[in-house]
Formats: sequence, structure tokens, C-alpha cells
Amino acid sequence: MSSVGHSKTEKLLLDTDIGTDIDDAVCLAYLLAHPECDLLGITTVTGEPEKRAMLASAICRQAGREVPIYPGAEHPMKVLLKQKIAQQAEVLGNWAHETKFPSGEAVEFLRRTIRAHPGEITLLTIAPLTNIGLLFSKDPEIPRLLKRLVMMCGRFFEPIPDGYSALEWNAIGDPHASDIVYRSSVKLHRSVGIDVTSKVVMSADEFPNTFRDEPLFQPILDFAEIWFKDFSGTTFHDPLAAATIFDDVCQFQRGTVDIELQEGENQGLTRWSPDSKGRHEVAVNVDAPHFFEHYLSTIRQAEK
Repeated sequence: MSSVGHSKTEKLLLDTDIGTDIDDAVCLAYLLAHPECDLLGITTVTGEPEKRAMLASAICRQAGREVPIYPGAEHPMKVLLKQKIAQQAEVLGNWAHETKFPSGEAVEFLRRTIRAHPGEITLLTIAPLTNIGLLFSKDPEIPRLLKRLVMMCGRFFEPIPDGYSALEWNAIGDPHASDIVYRSSVKLHRSVGIDVTSKVVMSADEFPNTFRDEPLFQPILDFAEIWFKDFSGTTFHDPLAAATIFDDVCQFQRGTVDIELQEGENQGLTRWSPDSKGRHEVAVNVDAPHFFEHYLSTIRQAEK
């Protein structure tokens, strides 16, 4: 599948921990398929970032796209690494992919690319925020040069969704990086938390039935078998965050997010304070049927 020209495109950078939960791969497929997405590059983060880069490469290869991919930070700034391996790499041998990537250059790649397109780039983060915390620390002007920052991150409202804790994985994966990112001033700083993403779910049976005939999804179906060995379905956390860039699938509320940094069981907790003048906005609900219609139509139209 070749790149699709479009009169209005969104320049986008993706930071991902693809290779653990299958929703990162599902998100990447959406970005590659969307005619308005100009994907400028991908960075990976957490344990085995090189293998995560290979997984991203396999999907890009399947899409017929050449996208710059940079393995990023493996270890958080201060806390211990929680996500040590990329489980889906077990089946990488089934799919063509790049095996060599620039080493130690992910943050510089992000910095250089954003500076080359001031005010034009959406940075989409669907992973623990180590790369982005390092980026904002290295070049404090970068947040102001972004068009917007969109994150799958946090939990902001009660009650806690069934099956989830009060803590959200991306926020706690590197709480000190999360704190840096949430304290930064971005023109549009958006979080889609598990309060909302938990409402867009697909079962392990429905997933292959839905995507079996989609060429772009062939490696993803293979990767998904690893995920479904341990889980009865998948939640479209990351694809939902991505979809908010291109479609009004969610409603948002403005306020301020603070990160709990004190060591203990609540380290990384996202604390939400509504404020009409706050520097953040968080998703408050989702039109789930509309989201799935939008997602599936994007994938299927791209294959025509």
C-alpha cells in the first residue's frame, strides 16, 4: 500500500511500546491507513526497544511504507523497569522487517524533527513517557513548538473501570518523566485515560473475525495470538487516543493534571483538577459505536 496524498494532512510522530499489549500495533495500523496522517517517524521505549522497533517495522513493511524508526530509552529515569520484554517479538521471524536501527538517537530525532516543523507536529504518545521526558528536559522549548501533544495516559475519574487499578500503566511506567511532561506548556495537551478507553473493547474471538481479510492486519493477527494467550480480549486504548486527532470520537474537559511522585503504592497516580483555564484537557467520554465505525472504515478504505 503506497502513501495516500491528501490536501490536508497531520504531521505526526509516534512514541510507542509496541510488542506487549496488541493495541499499539492496532494503533500503528490506523495511522498508516489514515489518508490524513503524515507519519514522520516512530520511536520505541521500555524493555527491548530494538525488538519493538522491529515489530513496528514489520507493520510498516506490510503497509508498503518506509517510516523512520528509532529505538529509544529502555530504562525509566529513576524507578525500576516494569516492562522488560517485548513478548510479540516471538513471531518476528514470520514477517519481513528491518533489523538495524540508529542507536541512541531517538530523542535527538524527535528534537530535530519537531524543530524542522515548528507548530506543525502532533506528538502521539502511547507508552511510558521516558523518551518524551528526556526530550523536554534536553530542549525545554520543544513543548511550545508542538502543534499538540496527545497521550494515552492516566486515570482521572471515578469509578475505577472494572479490571483496572487506580494507577495507569503509562503514567506509572516512568512517573518522573510523566511529571516532566505534564508540567510542560503545550498549546494543546490532551490525555485519553483508561476511564474512557476501557469502554472500547473487542473480544479475542471477535478480533480475528473482524480483521482476517485486511492485508495490513496479517502480521498484527500473528502478534495478537501472543497477547490472547493471556487475555480474553483487547481494549483499544491507543487507537482511541489516535482517533481523537482526526475525528470527534470523544468529549474533553479542561483542567490540570499532577503526578504523585512520592515513593509508595500511589507513585505515578494522575491527580485531576477541573479548571476552565487549566493547561490540560482529558477525555470524559467516548461514542464507542462511532469510534469503531470510524476505525474500521479507515482500515477498509485504505485497502481499496
